[in-house]
Amino acid sequence: MTRPDGPHRLTRRRVFGLTTLLAGGGAVAACDSSTPPPPAGSATVGAGEPPGSVSGEEAWRRLVEGNSRFVEDKAAHPHQAAQWRKSLVEGQHPFACVLGCSDSRVSPELVFDTGLGDVFTVRSAGEVLDDAVVGSIEYSVEHVRTNLVVILGHANCGAVSAAVDLVRRKGEFTGHISTLVHEVEPAVLATPADQDAKKFLAACVIEQARRVRTALTERSEPIRSAVAERGLKLVAATYDLADGRISEVT
Repeated sequence: MTRPDGPHRLTRRRVFGLTTLLAGGGAVAACDSSTPPPPAGSATVGAGEPPGSVSGEEAWRRLVEGNSRFVEDKAAHPHQAAQWRKSLVEGQHPFACVLGCSDSRVSPELVFDTGLGDVFTVRSAGEVLDDAVVGSIEYSVEHVRTNLVVILGHANCGAVSAAVDLVRRKGEFTGHISTLVHEVEPAVLATPADQDAKKFLAACVIEQARRVRTALTERSEPIRSAVAERGLKLVAATYDLADGRISEVT
C-alpha cells in the first residue's frame, strides 16, 4: 500500500475529485415540484439545502426536536417516500453527522426522527475511533459540509460494560474485541469508582462520549480547522434505552 506521503497522496484536490465521483457527479439533488414536502412538524429539509447552509446550532435544534417527537410517540418519519428517495440519487446534503454505537437499539435515524439524506451516520461499538471512523467523519465535515458532529453514547452499552469488566474483574477478551475493549478502558479508569455498579456504568458511558469528542479534535486536523474556522459544533450525548430520550453531555 502506498504511503500517504508517496506519489499517490490524497491531496484536497484529489479527495474533492473522489467526492464528486462518489456523489454521482456531485450535482445538488434539488427537490422538484413532484417531490412531496416533509411531514408537518418536521424540521428537516435535506437535499434541497445547499451544502454547509445549516449551522451547528440549527442542526442540533432539529435533532433535539426530532428526538422529542420520537420520545412522545409522535414521530413524523420524514423523507422516506419513493419520490424523496429518487431526489437523492444525484447527491446528498445531510445537515448533521452522528457517530453512534453499533448497538441495534440505537439507530440515529430513528431516535432523531430523521429520514433519507438527513443524517450522515457513522457507527462503531462504544463510539471507538479508528482511522476509518475518523476518516468517515472528516468526509462528512470537509466534503458533505456538515456543521454538526454528535457523539452518541447510550445506556447499558455493551462495549463500555466489557471495559468495566476488564478493569474491575480482570475479564479476558479474545480476537479484535480485545482491542475494542482496551480503547474504552481509559474512560473507565477516569471515572470515579465510589458509586454503585449501575451509576458507575452510566458515568463511564458519559465519560466515553466526552473523551471521543475531545479525541476527534486531537486526532484530526480537518476537524480541528472546521471548529476554528467555521464553527463546527461537536456535541457529546447519551441515549436512554428506557424512555428514548437523548441528553447532551457537557
